[in-house]
Amino acid sequence: MVRYVTELIGTFFLVFTIGMTAVAGVGLAPIAIGATLIAIVYMGVHVSGAHYNPSISIALYLRGALDAKHLAPYIAAQLLGACLAACAVLMITGGTFAPAPGEGYGTLSVLLAEMLMTFALALVIMNVATSKATEGTSYYGLAIGFTVMGGSFAVGGVSGGVFNPAVGFGPILVDMLAGDGGFGNLWFYTVGPIVGAAAAVPVFKMQEGAGDAEA
Repeated sequence: MVRYVTELIGTFFLVFTIGMTAVAGVGLAPIAIGATLIAIVYMGVHVSGAHYNPSISIALYLRGALDAKHLAPYIAAQLLGACLAACAVLMITGGTFAPAPGEGYGTLSVLLAEMLMTFALALVIMNVATSKATEGTSYYGLAIGFTVMGGSFAVGGVSGGVFNPAVGFGPILVDMLAGDGGFGNLWFYTVGPIVGAAAAVPVFKMQEGAGDAEA
């Protein structure tokens, strides 16, 4: 149970940071988001693995680093944490912050942006946090946070820079319940990240196999 609570808390503060910076219109929001992610990764990695992202949990399950019995509870905790965070932002600011594609970008552009950056995120996480070659290192939080920060700057204007189905689900649900929007964009932030993260698994296994062969 503790690991699920940790996933809920970590996802809550990730989404809360995203929401508060979005509502305030902070220009350097990716820095705040990346810094928060670094901190909460170190907070929870020894308890739950610090996924805070359903697509990462799915990738780690496919990689063999997460037991099947934990997959659904992890995702449920992450989605609940995201919903609670979106509610907290609404209560504090009176505003919602549902992610949406940038103006002028089509379906393919948005999906590719989400897929590619989640692919990169999942590949980084598997290499720095689950590989035998990097076992015992302590820089994984920095690598993960900087990947999200860089991705947010790179494609935030294209897709919204979500890379996480929970970050899409919670804010979009609360936005819809508040009467300001609908579920129309949710599939971008579900399909794109999950496909991208899953695609990183065979690449990681090739890297891991090459490393074992050279050793």
